[in-house]
Amino acid sequence: MSELSKNERRDFLKKGALGVTLAAWGQLVFSCSSGGEGGEAAAETSDTVKLLTPDGELVEVDKKYLKHVHHVPKVSQKEARAGIPGKKFVMVIDLARCNNARKCISACQAMHHLPPEKEWVTVKLMKDSKDSSPYWFPKTCFHCDNPPCVKVCPVNATYKRQDGLVLVDSERCIGCKFCMTACPYSTRTFNWGEELEIPADIETHHAGPETSVPSRPGTVEKCDFCPDMVRMGKLPDCVSACPNGVFYFGDQNEDVVTNGSETLRFSQLIKDRSGYRYMEDLGTEPRVWYLPPRDRIFPVERGYEALPDDIKERYDDVEGI
Repeated sequence: MSELSKNERRDFLKKGALGVTLAAWGQLVFSCSSGGEGGEAAAETSDTVKLLTPDGELVEVDKKYLKHVHHVPKVSQKEARAGIPGKKFVMVIDLARCNNARKCISACQAMHHLPPEKEWVTVKLMKDSKDSSPYWFPKTCFHCDNPPCVKVCPVNATYKRQDGLVLVDSERCIGCKFCMTACPYSTRTFNWGEELEIPADIETHHAGPETSVPSRPGTVEKCDFCPDMVRMGKLPDCVSACPNGVFYFGDQNEDVVTNGSETLRFSQLIKDRSGYRYMEDLGTEPRVWYLPPRDRIFPVERGYEALPDDIKERYDDVEGI
């Protein structure tokens, strides 16, 4: 692309600076980039990706030249178990925007080097009553403040951090599956398979509870909210990959959440949109909030018709599609 004119560039940078100011939580600023280097922000098109260079120039690059590599800072076991000081992470999912694009799933799989058949993030098709319309329901780990999974783990492999995240230390996990039984949300999976080939960029993607890499047979796995990305000041990959801005992520202590393009006050968003927590009556105190599927942007059929047959079968028991 040609360079922006001076006036356009000045306005563009002013807007960018305002967005960064709103989204700054201490020294942690989330980028809407799911990859790349140098803090470049990406906006995906059909075959190319628009990148903002550190010099403020907007360029267009063919996607085939991009590689999903994260230069992750190595942290000690003590740091990985304590969490990021002063933070209390929270996620908000807007059900009115979801059309089952499944970009959140594929991005999570790429981030954690998961095989295609393993999904830590799932998208359910929900229907509240026989007379209501169905809607898409993304489901992650809920990172509960009162997590049953942590209480039943006999070896302290599953643990709760001060920043709100619940993680699994695969080096400690003995595969007893007590945590899977205790989780009322069924968000955990078990690694029955052989150990996967270690990716070539493992040196820049250090092993540990914050990265969930490498995958270990005979252990429990789950959505981890990408704490390695968060530590670098970036959004979890499921958030930045969603084309519809369904996922908001942020710090409840600073009362700010963002989906990469919008930055909002968490408390005001929950209040104005009647946010709720799934199965809150269980007393688990989830750190994931949902916004009801009112005034939906997409008809539910749009997220169903293009699915492969094996995935369509998952939704056979839901009427109305």
